[in-house]
Amino acid sequence: MRKTLLPWPVLVALFLVWPGLLLSAAAMAQITLKDDRGVSVSLPAPPQRIVSLVPALSESLCVLGACARIVATDRYSNYPSALLRTPKVGEIISPDIDAIVALKPDLVLIGYVPRVAERLQARGLKVLLLEQRNQRDVQRALGILGRLLGLRDPDAAWREIDARIARAAQSVPAAARGLSFYYEFESSLYAASEASFIGESLARLGARNVVPARLGLFPRLSPEYVPRADPQVIMVARRDALSLPKRAGWGQIRAVREQRICWLQDDEADVLARPGPRLGEAAEILARCLRAAASGPIAPPPRQMPLAAAWP
Repeated sequence: MRKTLLPWPVLVALFLVWPGLLLSAAAMAQITLKDDRGVSVSLPAPPQRIVSLVPALSESLCVLGACARIVATDRYSNYPSALLRTPKVGEIISPDIDAIVALKPDLVLIGYVPRVAERLQARGLKVLLLEQRNQRDVQRALGILGRLLGLRDPDAAWREIDARIARAAQSVPAAARGLSFYYEFESSLYAASEASFIGESLARLGARNVVPARLGLFPRLSPEYVPRADPQVIMVARRDALSLPKRAGWGQIRAVREQRICWLQDDEADVLARPGPRLGEAAEILARCLRAAASGPIAPPPRQMPLAAAWP
């Protein structure tokens, strides 16, 4: 069989162009993203070995289908259950740098702790810093991670979360809309303001947050603030619910007087506290509280931990 040879001018042209074609292909494969420091992070391909030092970002990777790519997390990343078996490398503010380096990750995800980013980068690691303070940040982080992973539709996860929040809002009866609400993030009077991701969900559900945005995301309030604000509904961790009436001046708060205190079990508190892909589930918990508050007094938590929450 006679072989067909390309004319020599064509061969010369291909020889000259071929390196350029290879360089173009490599450039197309490379991923470059800008993180919340304004730093550009470039990777030759979607990362296969990821260390996540933020629980919400760990959850985000998993909801995007990349749980198997996580080779280590911070100590608090405990959801989904697969992450319980993942090696732990400390906390976001003081991770075990040597342990992270030994894992040879393609990428390390961190929150807003620039000095940790600097330490990791000094050891030759790629670092992506993402800060999640509100729902827009969560949406943006999911989109960035989706593009990082090479997903065809990187915004699909957020659309599903947003739709779930909207359905939770539809479940809130008219009688519960406009109720004044106080969400206690921590027992030393750290609260979720209107500007926080929790406050944004409350607004979408029709509740009126007694902690304004001007005080910051999660301000620490004075002991007199909440009695003066006199909320109609309070949400706290289960361990704090029974002690609220004993706080100075709290016995006269409408929510305390009328027993409209929603209490959270530990796993529910985790859901509410994390600005990540479980925002829809968090909105459902908040909506359930508002429905219960509109229906009448809410039973206080028993001394022993129940199998399920006592409020409907």
